[in-house]
Amino acid sequence: MTIERVPPQRYPQVGFGRRCMAFAIDFLGVWLVSSTLGSNNIGIQIVPILVFIIFWLILRVIVPYNNHGQSLGRWALDMQVLEAGRNRIPDLPSLLKRETIVGLGALMISIAINNIIRNPTAILLILPLAIECSVALSDTQMRQTMHDRYARTMIISSQRGYSLDVKFKRLVEKLRRNVRQ
Repeated sequence: MTIERVPPQRYPQVGFGRRCMAFAIDFLGVWLVSSTLGSNNIGIQIVPILVFIIFWLILRVIVPYNNHGQSLGRWALDMQVLEAGRNRIPDLPSLLKRETIVGLGALMISIAINNIIRNPTAILLILPLAIECSVALSDTQMRQTMHDRYARTMIISSQRGYSLDVKFKRLVEKLRRNVRQ
C-alpha cells in the first residue's frame, strides 16, 4: 500500500490592485457612515471610532461569514476569502482575527483622514497598514498579507459577484472608441 501525495490545489490569484480596490470600497462605506457622526473638534473622537468599529465588524466579518466569504467590496470585484489549504469559508473566529488586524489599520487611516487638515503628520498613521499589506507584494506564490498568514486565510477570485472592474474597463474602452471616431 502506497501513500500518494495530493498536490496543493491552485486557486485563481487576485492582484494586489484589485485587493486594494475592494478594501477601498469597504473602507469608504464604513468611513462615510462614521465620519458623519463626528464634530469639528480637533483630535480623536470616541463616537465615530465606535461607529467605525461596529460597522467594520458588520461589513467585514458578519457579512462575509453569511455571504460566501464576500464583503461588499469583494463582491463588487469578484473575490472571496477562504481558509488557506481548504476549500471553505473561514469560521467566525478566523474572520474576526483577520479583520481585527485590518480594521485597526483602517481605523488609523480614518483618524488620519479626519485630522489631516489640522495635523499634517497624521498621514503617518497610514504606515502600519501599508507595511502590513506590503508583505503580499513579496509573496509571489500565495500573495498573503500578514493578517492572512495570521488567520490562515487567502483571497481568491470568484465566479460570484458584480465584476465592477470588468464593467469599468469596458466602459473606459467604449469611451475611448467613441472619442477616436
